[in-house]
Amino acid sequence: MLRRTFLASVPATLAAPAAWAQAPSRAETLLLVQEYGPNSLDMQGIGSSQPVNGVALNCYDRLLRFKRIPLPGGVGETYQIDALEPELAESWQIASDGMSCTFKLREATFHGGRPVTAADVKWSLDRAVSIGGFATTQMAAGSLTKPEQFVALDDRTFRIDFARRDKLTLPDMAVTIPFIFDSETAKANAGGDPWAKEYLKNNVAGGGAWRVESWKPGTETIYTRFDQWKSGPLPKLRRVIARDIPSPSTRRALLERGDADISYGLPPKDFKDLAEAGKLQVVGVPVPNAIWYVALNTALPPFNDVRLRQAVAWAIPYEKIMQAALFGRGVPMWGGPAVPAGLSWPQPFPYSTDMEKARALMKDAGIAPFTTTLLFDAGSATIAEPMSVLVKEALAPLGITVELSKIPGANFRGELNKKTAPMVINRFGGWLDWPDYFFFWNYHGNNSIFNVSSYQNKKMDALIDGARFAPDREAYAKAVRGFMEMAFRELPAIPICQPLHDVAMQKTVTGYQFWPCREPDFRQLAKV
Repeated sequence: MLRRTFLASVPATLAAPAAWAQAPSRAETLLLVQEYGPNSLDMQGIGSSQPVNGVALNCYDRLLRFKRIPLPGGVGETYQIDALEPELAESWQIASDGMSCTFKLREATFHGGRPVTAADVKWSLDRAVSIGGFATTQMAAGSLTKPEQFVALDDRTFRIDFARRDKLTLPDMAVTIPFIFDSETAKANAGGDPWAKEYLKNNVAGGGAWRVESWKPGTETIYTRFDQWKSGPLPKLRRVIARDIPSPSTRRALLERGDADISYGLPPKDFKDLAEAGKLQVVGVPVPNAIWYVALNTALPPFNDVRLRQAVAWAIPYEKIMQAALFGRGVPMWGGPAVPAGLSWPQPFPYSTDMEKARALMKDAGIAPFTTTLLFDAGSATIAEPMSVLVKEALAPLGITVELSKIPGANFRGELNKKTAPMVINRFGGWLDWPDYFFFWNYHGNNSIFNVSSYQNKKMDALIDGARFAPDREAYAKAVRGFMEMAFRELPAIPICQPLHDVAMQKTVTGYQFWPCREPDFRQLAKV
């Protein structure tokens, strides 16, 4: 029984009566059960899995964070994208010419006892813009591309020089990626690698609110509170056990019995059932700037024909997918008007299920029956697999035979980066909630890992860049409407729905915080 294994995980030295006074009590210990845990301790590393975001969030600090605001119904908090608060930075000041920002660092220490300095901040941000992959592309989304932009003025004063006036630059400093390492520890263990990739993959060198006490990939990660943390109120919890349990039915049972405190990543049906039963708290937050979608590879035949892509869009069984794969836990993204409705994103595309229109487009394109492959992430299989099966069934009457390929979660991003898959079921959630940010990642010619469709269109690039650097609101609105209309027509990706990020918790758990990285923030959680 899990309670026995929970107690068994406490170090033997704590079993002695004299030691129990120092051990975290059950009220100070949180048990999280999750499908799978981190495959690395460095989210900037190539191939890091989604839970590695949680390691970065809890074990490292950033200069800034987004302002917390209440969720409707008082069930926790979310964030305000255009309001920033200090984290490791005590204060900051934008220069009068608008082309730099100077940060004053608070007095803080790393887990190993070294004081945090501006030199550590510089090394960390130099690493983020230089290491490559997702981290470097994310930094570039805020026009942060060169180490020369980062200047340590003295031990507690740090400056960022802006490449241009970009509204995303400072918000980009509050996402999970630009976290601050203990650079001396990293360099001392680098083994000749300037960015200590192998060492930081297996070790945390941070100063965040939590340390990693032990990490057993595929089994569990145990976090303990760092009592010298200065970048916020000291967490009420002292210990978090994040246990990897692949079976969703087992995770649900542990929650319902009260043996686990919190879980996310359950199938939508379970969240629907748990919410209706009322025994647990279920919080569902529409993920900002996020969609489930079917990507079609526009760089390779046959999906380089826009008529075929449109035919697929008319054939998708949207309502069936919403009920059978998502059990209503999402916001529909089909059946919208022919032109964009305002500047909000995501918004419904002007397609719904209409097989006659699909057949007419197939005939017009002159495309003979063919066989193709649809990839999906095994780590999201509870939703992606039934979604894929329904897409396969819907396309068969058009003469499209779809073979399904389930890719292990740890390998999925690597497969996306190859840009060879004809079709992909994927979920993207943009960390900065602006339409041009979403389109920069998914439709821009920089061809990031998230441009799963390999879509290349210079007119689209010009509209996205025009929105990012628009001189006024009118120019911004024109550019945004332009690239949305192009997405409606060109259809590199077919949206299904905006997902909910669902979490189930005991009613004794308080302090739930939703962040763009969609991982639990142990700094805020408590038990009553």
